Amino acid sequence: MELKDIQNLIKFVTKSGASEVKLEMEDVKITIRTGAHNKGETTFIQQMPHAATNAPAPATLPAAEAPVESNEDSKFITVKSPIIGTFYRKPSPDKPLFVEVGTVIGEGDVLCVIEAMKLFNEIESEVSGKIVKILVDDASPVEFDQPLFLVDPS
Repeated sequence: MELKDIQNLIKFVTKSGASEVKLEMEDVKITIRTGAHNKGETTFIQQMPHAATNAPAPATLPAAEAPVESNEDSKFITVKSPIIGTFYRKPSPDKPLFVEVGTVIGEGDVLCVIEAMKLFNEIESEVSGKIVKILVDDASPVEFDQPLFLVDPS
């Protein structure tokens, strides 16, 4: 299932008024929950193991708790997502990227946008330094507190 298909499914479920939809395929299990008790929507996407074994799937940590930094990366500052949404590296398809690996940034510089409920939120840097790694692919869904960039503050 492609990312666009998942995004279209989320939009369809939101417009339909359904409170919960579950979809299971060979390699993907998706649960989409919406409702009046929530101010927005919560989407859970879980990749199923590819090997056909009877062993249970290994537990996965939420993105915010997953270890991101190795010993050599410990000197870097991790810029994390402040919201749930879709990560974009450009303000629009015909515009240049906000930042690339090697870009020198300052406090307040826009690093990316995250689309949440049809609103595009500019994510500004809270640190100065140089981008050393981009941890998320363009047009990918991100979770709250998920690492997005590694910045060398020196």
